[in-house]
Amino acid sequence: MQISSSAIDNTLYIKMYGELDEYTAGYTRDKLDELFTVNKYCKIVIDMSNLTFMDSTGIGVLIGRYKRVKEYNKQIYIQNPNNQIEKIFKMSGIYEIMPKIS
Repeated sequence: MQISSSAIDNTLYIKMYGELDEYTAGYTRDKLDELFTVNKYCKIVIDMSNLTFMDSTGIGVLIGRYKRVKEYNKQIYIQNPNNQIEKIFKMSGIYEIMPKIS
């Protein structure tokens, strides 16, 4: 798992590369928490176009990060999930709290 980030105005853009599963969850959680602690961002966009696999552990990581940023009135958006991840997101209802954008 690799994570990169960039910022434009008050939006933080995050790109994930690789697999988000039980083996990479700890690193992903820590890295996202580190990025989210910068308070100048109102909007967070997570680009998943290079994420090749995600299981239910990944959903848990994302929901945990959502709860954390919600306290600060920040919004997380999901962008470019592949078909497998899209299916998981639809079944879990995650788009209700983290909308998909294009």
